[in-house]
Amino acid sequence: MKTEHSIATFSDDETRWNALSSRDSSADGEFFYAVRTTGVFCRPSCASRQPRRENVEFFDTPQQAEAAGYRACKRCQPGSLSRELAIVERACKVLDADPQQRVTLAELSRAVHVSAFHLQRLFSRVVGVSPRQYQAARRADALRGALQRGDDVTRAMHDAGFGSTSRMYDAAPAELGMTPSTYRRKGAGLVVHFATAQTALGIVLVAATAKGICKIAFGENPAALEADLAQELSDAERIEDQARLAPFIAQIDAYLRGTREHFDLPLDISATAFQQRVWDALQRIPYGQTRSYSDIAETLGSPRAVRAVANACASNPVALAIPCHRVVHKDGALAGYRWGTARKVALLSAEKEHRVAAPLETVGTEDLG
Repeated sequence: MKTEHSIATFSDDETRWNALSSRDSSADGEFFYAVRTTGVFCRPSCASRQPRRENVEFFDTPQQAEAAGYRACKRCQPGSLSRELAIVERACKVLDADPQQRVTLAELSRAVHVSAFHLQRLFSRVVGVSPRQYQAARRADALRGALQRGDDVTRAMHDAGFGSTSRMYDAAPAELGMTPSTYRRKGAGLVVHFATAQTALGIVLVAATAKGICKIAFGENPAALEADLAQELSDAERIEDQARLAPFIAQIDAYLRGTREHFDLPLDISATAFQQRVWDALQRIPYGQTRSYSDIAETLGSPRAVRAVANACASNPVALAIPCHRVVHKDGALAGYRWGTARKVALLSAEKEHRVAAPLETVGTEDLG
């Protein structure tokens, strides 16, 4: 999480000029400066001759400087991420060395020899999540791996670095989508109702737990979709129930016919911290509009995390409810789509053409029983 202090460290021209004057390397990546008389922009720590104050212009990113007509300095290479990546790679190695160890931001910053404020912003910009969220994801990975190996829950808890059972059970549902013991049994004890139906985009499968929708997937063959569900939750009790899922399928059908713009579907899906941020951003894209992966990364305050955004879109388990089809390449070209590019084209075309008529009745969580 960015602190108020970290955001304000180099937020005004005076503090930026002071950092430039002292060639403060901790300011590298925080801002960039350009010299009007040379047409070049640099990092704050650049060893080139110090310019006159009246000739200096400040920018937040290299892209802003380039858009203003400046070219990158060949000495400090401000458009390169090499220095920033080296710092983040060292930080990741520290965190990866022992997932059980809880490293504070202050401890991590001392280990990589940069300020805590700078590391927080730099790590979040490059990786897409904060150091704390990264550690949480690593612990979740360790827990997931131990449970998949068949370790008992107590041993898996200690191996993953959770100090107590209560802490593990508080954190695990967000990462695993269910309790650790349920996950270890591959869904044993879960009751999942599902149904398939023919739609304008082919066959749709909708699956739900008692808490909400856990899967919406498209395909050409009902049996193949059901097999995928069975593989994901091999030990869960899976019950085909067209009547129970009919209201939700009706919403999907109305959406595809252009008589509904928004869903009222309670969801029960697991996500990492970064995936959840991406999926929340996707749900804020207006009907009939698109955003680029770069746009989403910028919205999250992590402009370098374009690939991570793409991966989060690709891992979306609930088609349409989280509208990953509204994300395209920066040049407007369509990217891949988990359920087929042809479906993405059809969805975007239909959204541009249709407007809402009369929305169907909403369905609450209680309807899942």
